[in-house]
Order: sequence, then structure tokens, then C-alpha cells
Amino acid sequence: MATIYDLKPRFQALLRPLNSTLVGLGISANMVTLSALLFSVLLGLALAYHPQSSLLLLLMPLWLFLRMALNAIDGMLAREHDMQSRLGALLNEMGDVISDAALYLPLALIPGLPGALIVLIVLLSVMVEMIGVVSVQIGGSRRYDGPFGKSDRAFAFGLICLLLGLGIEAGTWSNWLLWAMALVSAVTLVNRGRQALKETVDDR
Repeated sequence: MATIYDLKPRFQALLRPLNSTLVGLGISANMVTLSALLFSVLLGLALAYHPQSSLLLLLMPLWLFLRMALNAIDGMLAREHDMQSRLGALLNEMGDVISDAALYLPLALIPGLPGALIVLIVLLSVMVEMIGVVSVQIGGSRRYDGPFGKSDRAFAFGLICLLLGLGIEAGTWSNWLLWAMALVSAVTLVNRGRQALKETVDDR
């Protein structure tokens, strides 16, 4: 199933010229990963303390876009500039999950948004990423199957924050959107599991 993740090669091509500059400055892939994690946690904490701040809500979609760029950059630095490491792999996977939780859970504190549903979506997102990693453990590849991967979650949550930040009150539209996000997250979980099992069976 097509997802925003499918646009990653074109996105990487646009960012590739920046990589040489970063290497020249002595910036490593792990430094980029940790920087993205740190700012995500700080922004999440700020939003938890001020969940109705229009400024923070409007900052969210901008940061989510920049975070996608940093995720692409750290991957290219690791692969194309001999910076791959076991520590980097751990930081990359754990950093994504921690950042998602830090950024999205504070939205449960916004009046009008169903907090329990947001928590459910975050839990599903953790399971979706976990099953993608577990695929490697059973002999397959890291699974990124859709229809609702990391980039798609970022787009959906970013849209919600943008609309709320512009002064549109939460209501029926946000409830329906969040329920749809929960549903496609569950579908993605099942799809990644099926594809992981299919891949490992086909390889035997």
C-alpha cells in the first residue's frame, strides 16, 4: 500500500547536498539522531505544560517536517559516509518511538480531543514500529508497509495541530480523523505482520 514513506527517495535526493556539508563540519549520524530526539522531547514537554498554546501547536507541523528531514539525513550519513553502527541502529529505532510518544501524547491534554483515543493511537504506533523491527528477528527485512507509517502519522498529527493552532476548535472533525487514524494504524499493524511472515516463508 502506498504511503508518504514512498516519497523518501526523492526527499533524500533533495537533502543529499547537505550531507557533505555536515560531514565537513564533523557532524555524525548519531548526533543528528540525538538532536532530533532531544528537540522532540523538549517540544513535547512544552506542549504538555501549555497544551492550548497556539504558538506551540503551530510549531508542531513545522518540527514534524524538519524531523522527517533529520531522519532522512541521519540515514544517509550512516549509509553513504561509513557511519553505520549498532549504537546508531538502536538510537534510530528507539529515538523514533520515544519522539512519537513525546510529541503526540501531550495532545491528549487538549480540551475537546479524546485523550484515550490519542493514547490508543500512540500505543498502536509503538506496536506498528515494533513489528517492523521484529520482522528482522524472524529472518525478514525491516518492514515499512502501510497504509499508515511514521510519516503518515506525522502528517495527520501535524494537520490536527495546524488546524487547532489556527483557532479551529476540536470537535466532530477531529474525533472522526482520530478514529480513522486508529483504524488505519490497526490495519498497518496487521499488514506488517502478514508481510513479515510472508517474506520469511517465501525465503525458506
